[in-house]
Amino acid sequence: MPAILDVRNLNTTFSTPEGTVRAVNDVSFAIEPGETLGIVGESGSGKSQIFMSVMGLLAKNGRAEGSVRFKGKEILNLPVEELNTIRGVKMSMIFQDPMTSLNPYLTVRRQMTEVLEVHRGMSEQVALKTAIDLLDIVQIPEAKRRVHMYPHEFSGGMRQRVMIAMALLCEPELLIADEPTTALDVTVQAQILDLLGKLKRETGMAIALITHDLGVIARLADRVMVMYAGEIMERADVRPLFKSPQHPYTQGLLRSMPRLDEHRINRLQTIGGQPPNLQHLPEGCRFRDRCPYAFDRCAIEKPLLRQVADGRVKTCHLESL
Repeated sequence: MPAILDVRNLNTTFSTPEGTVRAVNDVSFAIEPGETLGIVGESGSGKSQIFMSVMGLLAKNGRAEGSVRFKGKEILNLPVEELNTIRGVKMSMIFQDPMTSLNPYLTVRRQMTEVLEVHRGMSEQVALKTAIDLLDIVQIPEAKRRVHMYPHEFSGGMRQRVMIAMALLCEPELLIADEPTTALDVTVQAQILDLLGKLKRETGMAIALITHDLGVIARLADRVMVMYAGEIMERADVRPLFKSPQHPYTQGLLRSMPRLDEHRINRLQTIGGQPPNLQHLPEGCRFRDRCPYAFDRCAIEKPLLRQVADGRVKTCHLESL
């Protein structure tokens, strides 16, 4: 079965008065039907910009080049009218902040039924019933009453559930979840993750899960793609990656994460330094200035993304760690 999303050699840049920002650099990956791919990395690593490029939602000063195929169809830089037959219908996105993504002037009912009427040709009455059913599915209490409320009348966790319900309106085959648990307390975060896992099992949809939280990745993802400075550092199945990370950056991320399965004598380790300026990317390896294993070759030769084991690739000169 072909990949539901196949991205090849994606480059995303932004023109600014200070120069060109290279946010995504030659990124290639695929997401299979029913799979959850976790995309992890520090802020500014290019995680979100990959999928803003895929969805055609870049800022006016942004430009994406390469190839993005959805179910075999090239969709990168499609005209808006044509792209709208795919995004929000077969491919939906949950954004980081539901309060800025939901229209504060419209009730939840209006925001949901409009999508169903336009994209699925439903009558207003059928669309309302479908909207209420979806709010029930995402566990909004008293959905029949709350569907008539405005976004500000919901808590942060409830707004996130509304966003998930809206993303599911047209029964998408791919759901892109961009930091779906940001700013939520631990209890609500667990509920949202359980909900996403349940929806995946019941509908068979694929999920692209963008986050900086490795705990979220471990809980929900099948495969993991580690991003740094707009490039893929490592990609592997979730269990092997957590058990034996093969890139120094992945190692650093895991060492900085609290764990319950081991006893630490020392404090959590941090990754020293700062990510590079995306307007002036360094020669050689992007991570070399922060890498404890860096040697002369790292400063002069850029490592290529290469396969190091079955289903595992990394961008590093070292054979193993």
